[in-house]
Amino acid sequence: MGEKPMVYVLSDSVGETAELVIKAGLSQFNHGEFKISRIPYVEDRETIDESIQLAKEHNGMIGFTLVDPELRSYTNEQAERHGIEAIDIMGPVLASMERVIEHPPRLEPGLVHKLDEDYFKRVEAIEFAVKYDDGRDSRGIARADIVLIGVSRTSKTPLSQYLAHKRIKVANVPIVPEVDPPEELFEVSPDKCIGLHINSEKLNEIRRERLKALGLGDQATYANMQRIEQELDYFNKVVEKIGCPIIDVSNKAVEETANIISQMLKR
Repeated sequence: MGEKPMVYVLSDSVGETAELVIKAGLSQFNHGEFKISRIPYVEDRETIDESIQLAKEHNGMIGFTLVDPELRSYTNEQAERHGIEAIDIMGPVLASMERVIEHPPRLEPGLVHKLDEDYFKRVEAIEFAVKYDDGRDSRGIARADIVLIGVSRTSKTPLSQYLAHKRIKVANVPIVPEVDPPEELFEVSPDKCIGLHINSEKLNEIRRERLKALGLGDQATYANMQRIEQELDYFNKVVEKIGCPIIDVSNKAVEETANIISQMLKR
């Protein structure tokens, strides 16, 4: 049985996009006759010449995603000159989009890969926020980009999720007088921790509404002013011991607090 013909996949990045398109096309023929060889990070004419020669020697064809117009044009010209079938995957797409958008493309190799990487970082941060929510696992304190500290109903969980969508890994720790804070809080850098302060009146209002939403009476200890003052006093002692920055969230939306935290991280 003769050697299987080859498809040489050329790319100025890792070549994942080009290979996926080629495989999708080959699947429509259902013969499995071709072998695929990926040639990534193509930056010069010499690599293109070598690929053309390989295709000639192995009865192959070429599929390529090259955003550089000069290299793209050179590949098409050389393939035609040597009688090699070449599939320009990116060229027609960019040309059509440029006509509609009326703006030239950025011509930066690897942008799809960068977008994928950005997506996976966001997913990873969201999963992290869920795993280390509400002090569930104190090991997250050392692994997090930031650690949010606060009494119940200071928006720790929604803040963690909001920041996770910005690819920031967040752990959050509830402060309760009856429970000693995890030792890890006092072992990490104080700059990594952020205390979420809220005034007692606002917290009382939020907790009463929360109890009503749950169908419970608003006279429970949870919403009792004396209990709230006790929790806030304990919170103040904890953050003072840590020496971390504090944000007053009393009258701030989650987005506003998240933007303040993002600015703190940049600094």
